Amino acid sequence: MHHRRDSHAAVVLNNGKVLVTGGIFTEVFPLHAVELYDPSTGNWTDAGNMPMELEWHTASVLKDGNVLVSGGNQYGVPVNTAELYNPHGIKNQ
Repeated sequence: MHHRRDSHAAVVLNNGKVLVTGGIFTEVFPLHAVELYDPSTGNWTDAGNMPMELEWHTASVLKDGNVLVSGGNQYGVPVNTAELYNPHGIKNQ
């Protein structure tokens, strides 16, 4: 991983790659970075940024292959958001 994190969300995509969103870096700084892990190569790649830093959120793979990222906290404050990840990156919905 390019960004060490906890309190993030991770899901296995339909293509077998793992999408990791948000989280907290060193227990202080929330992240908006998104990364993809390819288990076939063992490589991590940057996959853009979410519009806002999130921790303790959920990520769910939808039937069409997109990923819904919702809820969570920003700087310890609960937020009511939903974002959609597609092959072109994270998009605010």
